[in-house]
Amino acid sequence: MVDVQIDQELDCKGMYCPMPIVKLKKATKIMQQGQVLKLLATDPGSVRDVPAWANKTGNKILTTSENDGVFTFLIEVA
Repeated sequence: MVDVQIDQELDCKGMYCPMPIVKLKKATKIMQQGQVLKLLATDPGSVRDVPAWANKTGNKILTTSENDGVFTFLIEVA
């Protein structure tokens, strides 16, 4: 995996739809283009919701992983 600088981390563990997307949308609004946000979520729905949000908004998902029920997304802000 490529070493990526994380500019902001968003912990949405324990939150359910739509809160991770609401928080993600709010966080990316104040970030600069090209910055990277790390999103942590435990809602299984985030596996389809985050990529759908990224496609709709033009943001880019760099990596997606899961470890012990925690989904981690690295998202480059467009």
